[in-house]
Amino acid sequence: MAERVFTLGIEEEFQTIDPVTRNLRSHMSKLVEDGKIILKERVKAEMHQAMVEVGTNICHDIHEAREEVTYLRKMIHDLAAAQDLHVAAAGTHPFADWVDQLITDDPRYDELIDEMRDVARGNLIFGLHVHVGILNRNEGIAIMNAVRYFLPHIYALSTNSPFWCGRNTGFKSYRSKVFDKFPRTGIPDFFAGASEYDDYINLLIKTKCIDNAKKIWWDIRVHPFFNTVEFRICDVPMRVEETICLAAIMQALVVKIWKLQRKNLNFRPYRRNLINENKWRAARFGIESKLIDFGIQEEVEFRTLMMELLEFIDDVVDELGSRKEVEHVHWILENGTGADRQLAVFEKTNGDMNAVVDYIVSETKIGVV
Repeated sequence: MAERVFTLGIEEEFQTIDPVTRNLRSHMSKLVEDGKIILKERVKAEMHQAMVEVGTNICHDIHEAREEVTYLRKMIHDLAAAQDLHVAAAGTHPFADWVDQLITDDPRYDELIDEMRDVARGNLIFGLHVHVGILNRNEGIAIMNAVRYFLPHIYALSTNSPFWCGRNTGFKSYRSKVFDKFPRTGIPDFFAGASEYDDYINLLIKTKCIDNAKKIWWDIRVHPFFNTVEFRICDVPMRVEETICLAAIMQALVVKIWKLQRKNLNFRPYRRNLINENKWRAARFGIESKLIDFGIQEEVEFRTLMMELLEFIDDVVDELGSRKEVEHVHWILENGTGADRQLAVFEKTNGDMNAVVDYIVSETKIGVV
């Protein structure tokens, strides 16, 4: 059942980098236009012209997902190289200023900017979105309610945006701080079921807060058009293996919680405000954080909680064929997240931001070129 139902779809947002200045360089849609010849709808432009997004087809297991992610990264690298560009995977650019970035000419983006002005223009961030297939929306809501508790754990592993506009922000993930300016972001509330969720969406549409449910930008959501739970909390990781590790953990959590709920063994839900305390700690300190175990009401070292998470999903990873991918967590804990590694280069080079960009570009190529 798990292999057939809990499919994967992975979307990654990349930076296009000038190889000389190391700054973002707008690709003026040429990269996307060329990409569509080969990749069709798996590549698309984003609001800022220095960003390109790729998304896999529906993948039936984590191995197929790895093949797709690797292929898409290689194609984007090759397409960028043909335009004398590099590709970089990080949640923010180390020193680019959003004020200088060109906006893609598209009615959808024009509408967003008209509505949110500089909040939209300043949203120069790059994320990872992972879709996990579900049976139906009611089960999706129940899974979303339970998975919320683990979002800070996953987020800490993905932290990859310590710099913003040339400053060391002191955060392991500043990307989320930028995105917090948008409405309808962050950890979602608890919903009793799909009908309550639909009532919420319909009220927002009726009162002209939104015109469709895609303008719900929570850290996790039941997708408005597909039978998927979509994880949106992560910075885009530098390496393929990091992306695949995170996707494998997300898939395993969904399957584990689904199995518990089918046995009427529901996972205890926690208030959004409590989960937000852990999200803040994850953004600030990443895998060096102490998160709160609300069950025992104590701070716990992140690494300890991560081992508990691995134990929690241990009985489903073999069924999913993802044990090796999930256990890549140990590499991240030993070598640091993208943010940790960026900061190490920054310190080693006495604050040379160009060296940090070069490092991100080189890491993005690993396993691809």
